[in-house]
Amino acid sequence: MRLWKAFLADDTGATAVEYGLIAAIICTALVSGLGIFTGSLQNVFNVVTNNITIN
Repeated sequence: MRLWKAFLADDTGATAVEYGLIAAIICTALVSGLGIFTGSLQNVFNVVTNNITIN
């Protein structure tokens, strides 16, 4: 029983897990944001390409 209480009270490594979760959330946000930004950027390039006239 003492070993079980010591195991539950031990918080070693908790910070590493928290940083890992934060990094996962940031990566997910970056990947989804990049997908949205890529579509918008492609539309901008299409508009520029369609409006350029070659002399």
